[in-house]
Amino acid sequence: MANKNKHLHKASKAKKDEFYTQLSDIEKELRHYKRHFKGKVILCNCDDPRVSNFFHYFAYNFEKLGLKKLITTCYKNQNMDLFSQNDAEHAIYLEYEGDKNGNNVPDPDEIGIKHFKGDGDFRSEECIELLKQADIVVTNPPFSLFREYVAQLIDYGASCKTPNFTALYLRTILIRIF
Repeated sequence: MANKNKHLHKASKAKKDEFYTQLSDIEKELRHYKRHFKGKVILCNCDDPRVSNFFHYFAYNFEKLGLKKLITTCYKNQNMDLFSQNDAEHAIYLEYEGDKNGNNVPDPDEIGIKHFKGDGDFRSEECIELLKQADIVVTNPPFSLFREYVAQLIDYGASCKTPNFTALYLRTILIRIF
């Protein structure tokens, strides 16, 4: 098991905040919580929807899970790296309210792309307003800000839930919140 998570532990120690959860891991874990998602607003507030498997999972399973709305926010990275070329003018967030044309695929014209005035940091007023709309939070918060992130969730109410795949005590967090 330790060998399986060696990249995760290495990223955590190095304070590398860009760690993307595999879709297969998301599917395995979230299958235990499906009944909690029906009629809920899901917020992925630390997930670039262009590469986020959380966004992919919820968007492609929107109707199956009976979601009300999916909101995904994206921090405007200040540094160029493998995943971001820092060529966007604005940080963005997406709102998806389900399939409108009956093809069961989240098409670009069904996804509302909105621009933040700021940088999309989860601590910003704009992101906190989105957090207040959420029933459930599912994301991979930055390793280096994990304690601050969880504290913010607690500050804004126990109705926010975070199956955080980067946390060592995932099940403990979920059991305490659910």
